[in-house]
Amino acid sequence: MSVSHVTTHILDTAAGKPAAGVAVELYARDGGAWSRIGTGTTDADGRVKELGPEQLESGEYRLQFATGPYFAGIGQDTFFPEVSLTFTVDAVEAHYHVPLLLSPFAFSTYRGS
Repeated sequence: MSVSHVTTHILDTAAGKPAAGVAVELYARDGGAWSRIGTGTTDADGRVKELGPEQLESGEYRLQFATGPYFAGIGQDTFFPEVSLTFTVDAVEAHYHVPLLLSPFAFSTYRGS
């Protein structure tokens, strides 16, 4: 199994566990528009390891998380029906891991390893 250049995971900080079953899309900026280049769904551990190509060119990318359906599925209201994270990639870097720490009314992120 190969791992994509960008991976992610989601931790539901309010529930204290991984957020499973969240749809995630990876986009690349193509001029003034965004092009979808990968999709995935978080596994039982809240991770998406295969999300787009093994190697990306340098540029701007976006992860789009469908958080609304996740919260609806666990019977929880949320302020954020989706979360969008935009970041830059340098092609010489071997890997980018972009975690999402999520609760119904807040989120944060960082560049992981």
